[in-house]
Amino acid sequence: MKVRVHVSLKPGVLDPQGRAIQHSLEGLGFSGVHDVRAGKLIELEVDDSVTDDALDDMCRKLLANMVIENYRIERIAA
Repeated sequence: MKVRVHVSLKPGVLDPQGRAIQHSLEGLGFSGVHDVRAGKLIELEVDDSVTDDALDDMCRKLLANMVIENYRIERIAA
């Protein structure tokens, strides 16, 4: 089974990568973009026996920095 973990910065945390993307879009002539927040997508291929609690534990211990990031787990049906 495929699992996607979407990790994003918590509201209020400065996002220099997002700011750089926004600045680059403006430099390319795109207007109307007021804020950009960059995140990461992690795809895992796991056995069906891997529980939601185990996935949550993986995120809390390694995949996301719980001080500054939020995460969302999405199971993808084959």
